Amino acid sequence: MSERFSLSLPIAAIRDGDRIDLAADEKECAAIAGRLNLPTVGALKAHAVLTRDGESIKATGRLKANLEQSCVASGEPIATSVDEPFELHFRPEPGGQPDEEIELKADDLDTIFHDGSVLPIGEALIDTLALSLDPFPRGPNATVALHEAGVLSEEEAGPFAALAALKRDKGDA
Repeated sequence: MSERFSLSLPIAAIRDGDRIDLAADEKECAAIAGRLNLPTVGALKAHAVLTRDGESIKATGRLKANLEQSCVASGEPIATSVDEPFELHFRPEPGGQPDEEIELKADDLDTIFHDGSVLPIGEALIDTLALSLDPFPRGPNATVALHEAGVLSEEEAGPFAALAALKRDKGDA
């Protein structure tokens, strides 16, 4: 089954063991780039096998993308490839009161809640892509751009830099 990335699967139609293949078209790639504040998303594909246990559904698969990120120092585009395995758990929205505290366990961290009618697999995969990106990408000119902006390197700003400066000053006296 081949679908688009904006895919929301009707839960009633999901059978245990279903496989889905997703590919973002050009328009969807542009929308995803805008949403994630990326210069471009050239390609985005994913495949997943769905396993079902009542209203709980697990999607296990792989996400691949070719995109550009902006260097944090110079702003120049950096070509990036993503090849990320994933395992997402979809469960019904928990009941309870709006201000009621909910205790989360470690296995709840990759859980996405659904409304009981559709599985937001496309949205979950876009979130997975966002989490797999380097939060501080640096291009080849990053060091020069940072130096020109007056940002000190680790060696210049670290605790031993102050000692080196004292040693130099003492040697000059």
